[in-house]
Amino acid sequence: MSDVTVYDVAKKAKVSIATVSRVLNSPDKVTEVTCNRVLAAIDSLGFVPKAEAAARARKSNRRIGVLSPYFTQPSFVERMQGIANSLANSPFELIIYNVDSSARRDADLSSLAVTRRVDGLIVMALPFDSILARRLITHKLETVLIEAGRPEFSSIEIDDEAGGRLAAEYLLKKGHRRCAFIGDTDLPDYAIHTSDWRLAGYREALRKAGLPLRDEYVALGPHGLDSARQMTNRLLELPEPPTAIFSPSDLQAMGILKTARERGIIVPDQLAVIGFDDLEMADYIGLTTVRQPLQESGRVAVELLLARLADRSRPVQHVRLPLAVIERHTA
Repeated sequence: MSDVTVYDVAKKAKVSIATVSRVLNSPDKVTEVTCNRVLAAIDSLGFVPKAEAAARARKSNRRIGVLSPYFTQPSFVERMQGIANSLANSPFELIIYNVDSSARRDADLSSLAVTRRVDGLIVMALPFDSILARRLITHKLETVLIEAGRPEFSSIEIDDEAGGRLAAEYLLKKGHRRCAFIGDTDLPDYAIHTSDWRLAGYREALRKAGLPLRDEYVALGPHGLDSARQMTNRLLELPEPPTAIFSPSDLQAMGILKTARERGIIVPDQLAVIGFDDLEMADYIGLTTVRQPLQESGRVAVELLLARLADRSRPVQHVRLPLAVIERHTA
């Protein structure tokens, strides 16, 4: 056990002991500059809090943590269901940390790495830098990533660009030549930008087919139903409106469908709509969509994490889950 004390950390970081405690227990209440200074001192001194050192000696806290942005979005809820269901019959309690800023992401990752209040960590759709990766590894906090992979950690990912290509190829095969896209803008810097990647794949497939995506057919706005409805109205009021729209989420696709219904547009005869995710609700509304295995990603993340906790010599694994177009009634 390390002989370094909280007093040593406070002295090196030139802060009070109370500030060190806040960094470890409530990092969101400390400025980013101060938090980084304290964490740098902890790293250089190899400090392990006394209570956490005792917990490490006992080998287990019986807790699995999940860091996630977009906490209430349906796709993240379904992933969380996969995680929760997989832990239901295990001895581990599930602890969820909602991330709403890059500072909160970095503070939570650093604090959890040092304090080890959880035995293992699942990080969902949150990219982070090599300094944070090294801190997790140094403090031996087993970590599995979903959607934002790093070579140092086991991960579960999909090929978002391939998903965009699948959507375009499907619409082209159905005979559409005026294909549009409704996606996200003003995306936060702390999370991955799947909308951009899905648009890139969609654009590439259309270009290869000799039908480049027209600028006026790309509508980007805040993620949500109302925003999707507004953008759909703009597209449908063009002199030559699209006959098909791809959105990078089923939620946005629902907004498109609502607009079509309000305008008396027959789907899919006059307008084809294809989403992405295959949420549970997609089947109920007959939405054609690109399926990604949401609950499966959560289940596999738990499997990989528990396997590493049982045997830390196991190599990291990078799992890529398959995508498929699920044809229903909207396209």
